[in-house]
Amino acid sequence: MSTKQRPKQQRGEATAELLLDVALRVYAAEGEQGFTVSAVTKASGVSLGSLYHHFGSLDGLLSALAQRWLDRLLGELVTALRGTRTARSGIRAIVRTYLAFVRDHRDAALLLHSSRADQQGMTRGKELRDSQEARLSAFAAWTQPRIEAGELARLPLPLIESLVLGPVVGVARRWLSGIDDVDLDEAARLLPDRIWRSLCP
Repeated sequence: MSTKQRPKQQRGEATAELLLDVALRVYAAEGEQGFTVSAVTKASGVSLGSLYHHFGSLDGLLSALAQRWLDRLLGELVTALRGTRTARSGIRAIVRTYLAFVRDHRDAALLLHSSRADQQGMTRGKELRDSQEARLSAFAAWTQPRIEAGELARLPLPLIESLVLGPVVGVARRWLSGIDDVDLDEAARLLPDRIWRSLCP
């Protein structure tokens, strides 16, 4: 069987990509209230039928968009971890990579840290977790040997993940909300050592 895609399949994938790109722009410009089927189809030039064909619903489109950017964020975190040698440098890499992602991809970060994303995370938590298992396993694979070697406190992996990411997500949310009292560069400089103190044995 040929690995080349048929023109119809290529057009379908291009349409789906276009909808995802435009959806993020609409979400960033209009917010959750203005993120409607009408706004997305008008901005993209894609028909209502095509949107439903590819994503099933507006929520389906939003879920696919959030998944796309969550995949990218987790991929960057895993890549950053692989370039580290010690537990302390790994934590520093996670914090700095996460905050750099938020700064560099503010629109996507707004979506990933939105109340709508939180709601989906609560209702579809296990499903979302399972879909990220490969990348989350990479975090576990990095963490477990360091626990056993005595570099990290002997805590359950979910608690370690929460201690690392909880403060970072909190800072990201505050910055994204427009409160002008958080400097991401300063946070990237100060947070790693503070988090490390909660995790060192």
